[in-house]
Amino acid sequence: MNVTTPDDPAPGITVDGTGLLCVTLMLRLRKDIDGADPGTVVHVIATDLAAPLDLPAWCHMTGHHYLGPVPDTAGRPVYALRLAAEAHRTRPDAPWHRSTP
Repeated sequence: MNVTTPDDPAPGITVDGTGLLCVTLMLRLRKDIDGADPGTVVHVIATDLAAPLDLPAWCHMTGHHYLGPVPDTAGRPVYALRLAAEAHRTRPDAPWHRSTP
């Protein structure tokens, strides 16, 4: 369960990437947010040590808003992002690449 404060909005979607390397985590994240409404807050549970670098970089590439780490009662590393209305689509098989029109 995530602990939220007024500065940490409650998630609309939680992606559990426990034990996943960032490549697999990004595939799961891309799939889980597909079709979600802009403004949705997403919490990503990510144990890969590269996640604190990869998640902000992916948000920068796509146009989503990286909100940073959020507290978690279980002590898991959890990061928040907010989906943007004008985000760039990514390839379902390679979410680290933008889709071509």
